[in-house]
Amino acid sequence: MSLPETAAPVRAGILDSLVAAAVAAPSMYNSQPWRFSADPAARTLGIRAVPGWTAPLADPWRRAQYLAVGAAVFNLRIAAAEAGLTPAVELLPEPRDPGLLARVALHDGPPDRSRHPRLYDAIRQRRSSRMPFTGRPVPEGVVARMAAGARAEGARLLLPDIVGARRILALTAEAERRNHVDWARVRESRAWVVPPGAGPYGIPVTALGAQDARGRVPMRDFTGAPRAYPVRPLPFERHPQLALVCTGYDRPLDWLRAGQALERVLLLATAHGVRTSPLHQALEWPDLRRALLGGRSGRAQFLIRFGYGPQGALTPRAAVTSVMAH
Repeated sequence: MSLPETAAPVRAGILDSLVAAAVAAPSMYNSQPWRFSADPAARTLGIRAVPGWTAPLADPWRRAQYLAVGAAVFNLRIAAAEAGLTPAVELLPEPRDPGLLARVALHDGPPDRSRHPRLYDAIRQRRSSRMPFTGRPVPEGVVARMAAGARAEGARLLLPDIVGARRILALTAEAERRNHVDWARVRESRAWVVPPGAGPYGIPVTALGAQDARGRVPMRDFTGAPRAYPVRPLPFERHPQLALVCTGYDRPLDWLRAGQALERVLLLATAHGVRTSPLHQALEWPDLRRALLGGRSGRAQFLIRFGYGPQGALTPRAAVTSVMAH
């Protein structure tokens, strides 16, 4: 869709606010694997993946990187609507330029918050919580909104029952066991754990959270070793609520769509006071990733644990100026 020739350039302050919202998206190891290029006159923002910021063992195909960029695109869309702009997104717009993952054109228009109630505020409120939840079930109406949000982005949300959740948690526990005995993977994940105040990238050691004293919920241990800031094990909820983001296919285009679906689900949960945390371990092993679906068709893209509990620790984000291409 072309813009009118008379359209005024987008102000730099607005572009900065859009990028600031985009970089608040979640990413594996808080790697923030994106770069933005702005063309104010053409009223477009381009988003590229940073090829060097990869996890070759946990994410050999860069699927998690594409998910992160997709989540950033969704945040940008929400921020554009809040600023009174209508975003038009092209995914993988240039076949000859595979590093350009998305282009967003910004059209003038009245603010449209009807489809995204409270989601703009949820961008800055959303955090991963790696602590125990209360066990109080999230109401069906909220879960239904989360599922509808995933569908609106071209994905689906698989919501297992208690038996299904136990099976998925067992697969996650097996992935965690494999990670612990694979020292190359331990070194890879440990490299992303950083001291507090070390900079905008990586996971601060103070944000790692607790392990489940009862062994029901296999939370990710990124260090594989005693921590400098130990957190004593705590009893987690008896019946964790899980949601698995799935797509029909497993192409880069599907990963970008899944990332937008994931972020929409996370922001909807946040807007309703629901905490979320990732359980990504099984998705890093091809056989376990296939098994997550339990024989259902499609491709598993991301596993979320959700419920009520303490807010997670804030993880740092890079400044807008450092993620803008010059």
